[in-house]
Amino acid sequence: MMLRRFFLASLLLASSLFGEFNYLVENTNFTISQGSTFPTVQKEYLYNYNRLRLNMDYYEGNYFAKLIGDGVNYFGDEFVNSNDFKYIQQIQSDTPFKTQTSFKNYEQGSIYAKLYRLYAGYEDDKNRVTVGLQNITMGVGRFWTPTNLFNPKNIYALEPDEVFGVAALSYTRHINETTDLSITSSLREDNSLKYAARYKTFQEFSDIAIDAVYSDITKMIGYEVEANLGDTGIEVRSEGAYILSKLKPNMQDIDFFQGIAGADYGFINGINLTIEALYSSKSFSYTEIFSNLNSDILTNLTYSKFYTGTSLSYTFNIFLDGSLLYIESFNEKNSRFVSPTLTYTLNDFNTFIIGAMLQHGEDGSEFGSFKNNTYYLNYRLSF
Repeated sequence: MMLRRFFLASLLLASSLFGEFNYLVENTNFTISQGSTFPTVQKEYLYNYNRLRLNMDYYEGNYFAKLIGDGVNYFGDEFVNSNDFKYIQQIQSDTPFKTQTSFKNYEQGSIYAKLYRLYAGYEDDKNRVTVGLQNITMGVGRFWTPTNLFNPKNIYALEPDEVFGVAALSYTRHINETTDLSITSSLREDNSLKYAARYKTFQEFSDIAIDAVYSDITKMIGYEVEANLGDTGIEVRSEGAYILSKLKPNMQDIDFFQGIAGADYGFINGINLTIEALYSSKSFSYTEIFSNLNSDILTNLTYSKFYTGTSLSYTFNIFLDGSLLYIESFNEKNSRFVSPTLTYTLNDFNTFIIGAMLQHGEDGSEFGSFKNNTYYLNYRLSF
């Protein structure tokens, strides 16, 4: 009921304003079979995850605003009463205000509402300023983005790009047609500030960017490079970050370098190939990673020092697409993560996806320690 009132009020408010207003309603439904995310728990769960999303955009001259709100439902008695679900309930945005309601349990499920994005701004030929709950873009990696300490994607998630927004003020100055300077200030859950600066320019044959991030406990300086390899059609890229931070529980100082190198190529027959490698000068234990789930360098805390990733996608026809993601973790015991998907697009409004996320390796390896293979059917409806 609260979610309905919120959506209705938002629609009435937007329709009362002058300017261009667009909205889209999307429903994403997953039926999921997965193992526990805890290594010591040998348990399989079957449950349903549903997200109803309202996406609204408003434009008036040089001004713009965006609102994305979600109603989320988990259905499956065994899963909702598991430790895995309790872990999901503990994950919150790093903002000074709550972006989601409390979970409301019912007989076999749990429901809550979430504010995913809410921001407004101004843009002209030389300037863009945005304030509110937003996504801060940094990095050029397809699988990993070491320089992004705001909204890093999680390549191992069902929806890697579904990340919490940050409460931020961001400003970009378009110095000329090939050069931008961006400055960001975000307010964190503890009311401390995190700052970032990014200078990006095109030099002869490549885009180059220098990134910097500063907060009370984390400092980062990084680079980004992206270019076409002559006339081959191959796009190459690299990014790297030197990070100084503190880790719980003792808040000990750490410093390390992390970088990626990758390439993309589209074949004539419709196959698209992406390869990428990640190197980290330090690796971290499971204890260190799970003790720092709220750290802004969580995705930089890797169990292995070296990874390679490959992604293949192919369009069979206008209705059917397939893709395969393969990631190898190199350690004393190698292990791998494999994710195949098959997508059937019925029309502009209905999409069906069958997929799996498989983990394999010896006991004690990164992916071999977790027997939580996931299989899912995803149905997306938009109108």
